[in-house]
Order: sequence, then structure tokens, then C-alpha cells
Amino acid sequence: MNYPELDWSQIKTFSISERPNKVAVADFATPHTAGSSFAKFMAHLPHFLAASDFGRIVDAIAEAVRNQRTVLLMMGAHSIKCGLNPILVDAMRSGIVHAVAFNGAGAIHDFETAFQGETSEDVQRGLDDGSFGMADETGRLMNAAFAKGVAAGLGAGESLGVTMGEFPNKHLSILRTGAELEIPVTVHIALGTDIIHQHPTANGAVLGEASFRDFQKFAGVVASLEGGVVLNVGSAVIMPEVFLKALTVARNLGHKVNAFTTATFDMIRQYRPTENVVRRPTHLGGKGYYIVGHHELNIPLLFAAVKEKLAP
Repeated sequence: MNYPELDWSQIKTFSISERPNKVAVADFATPHTAGSSFAKFMAHLPHFLAASDFGRIVDAIAEAVRNQRTVLLMMGAHSIKCGLNPILVDAMRSGIVHAVAFNGAGAIHDFETAFQGETSEDVQRGLDDGSFGMADETGRLMNAAFAKGVAAGLGAGESLGVTMGEFPNKHLSILRTGAELEIPVTVHIALGTDIIHQHPTANGAVLGEASFRDFQKFAGVVASLEGGVVLNVGSAVIMPEVFLKALTVARNLGHKVNAFTTATFDMIRQYRPTENVVRRPTHLGGKGYYIVGHHELNIPLLFAAVKEKLAP
């Protein structure tokens, strides 16, 4: 085969000034000045990629709060183990977060934190000798709270919240704060996943009834999301799956839940949060974002930025 050489002298060019560009110095970061405000720090971030998405999430939350639309926080247990309860409780008390939903592990760590000011055992050590999850008080008190709450017509989250009034660290509890402020805090239990299911007082019928009532309550929250925001912080499976079903129920019953914002904050990108929180639910007119990073950094930054945005 004979391939003739191309005539490079005939290549056409144009001025760089005519070319559309994605990066401009006007969008670059500005160095921080010691002693300046947090609002200025946020304003001086670069206007690219995750920083831009972060700003849009902050704006969406602030707009939802101003318009009295629902801001729903879904979360796993890791946020609690990162020491974020004071931030999340403050967001509830400040009127930024209007409903909270987490898995059974989240309820356990919140409960133990309020009960004794400590949580999160050494799993490997306990697994090796068969003692993992066998602390008596956690299983006994939580299972008793569920049984009493179900008998009174309550769901899982409220059953726990109302029993924590004398706990020494109740001011740090998301569950207790929800009970005090009448903010829905729902617990979505997967049987067999939590240490209290190993306890001799565990009752599957009670656990199922308590969690199902919370699923129904959660669906009511989801039905109010038009113009609101859903934050999914560190739940890779349970909350994305529960959210998708609750959204289906809300739409099936005729509620308009189309234009709202979703954002997942997690340390890695995962399938269910991407599909069931960020992409699928926003298909009819919403916006979805995924911020990758450590909760102990991103979540304090998020709520601090929202408070600055809402400041008069």
C-alpha cells in the first residue's frame, strides 16, 4: 500500500480569541486572607467542578428554607461516628433540616452517644471472641423502646426519641431532638443487620411494625419535596433504596414531586446513590449532584455555608 504524505501547509487555523473556552481566570480561586469571614472563604473558591456543585447545593438548600420547602437529610451511621451530631442537631434547631431518615445502625450510634457519650466498638476484637454487639444495655433498652412505642402506635424513630429524656447527652441526639421539635426522624431497619437483633429481647414483629410505620411516615415527607432538597450523607444501600420506593408511592398517589434537588455526599462514588438519589429521581425536572469526600470535612462546611447564605 502506498500512503502519500499529507500537505500540512494547507491546514486551516483560527485565532484563539474566537475559540470558546471552559476555563477563565475570572473563575480561579482567590487566596484566603487570615481573619476574613467564612462567607468570603466560600466566595473565593474556584468556580469549577465540585466547588461549583457545592455552591449550587448550598443555594438550593437556602432557597428551600426561604420558601418553606422540605429539606430532607438521609444518612448512614458513619456521620455520627465522625462526630457530626452537633452540626446536624444544630441544623434541625436552626430550621435548615426538616426531616431526618437513617438506617438501624444510625439509630444505634445516636442512641449510645446520648446514653453514655461513647459508641462504636472494636468489631474485630468482638468478632474474634463472640462478643461483638452483645452489650446488654443497647439491645435491651432499644428493643424495649420499640415494643413500648409500637404498643402506643409510634414508629421506630419516635419510639426511641421519647425514651431518651433522661439520657445525659440527649442534647447531642438526632432522635431526641426530633421528638422535642416534632421533626420526623425515621429509622429504616433491615432485619439481621444491626447488633440489637442479636439480643435475646429482639422481636422481629415489633421491629418490622416499627420500621414499616416509619416508612409510611417517610413517604409522607417525600411527597412534600417539590421545590425542596434531599441530602444523602453516607448511605450506600438502605436509604437510596427506601427513597426510591417512597418517591414511587408519593407519585402513585398523585403528589407532584418533580422539581427538587438531590445531593449525595460520600467518600466514594457508589451505584445506588448515583442512580437512586442523583439521577433517576430528578429525571422529571430536578437537579442531582454527587460530592466525593470525607463527611467530617464536607458536612460542617455545607451547613456553615448554608447558615452564611441565610444570614440577614
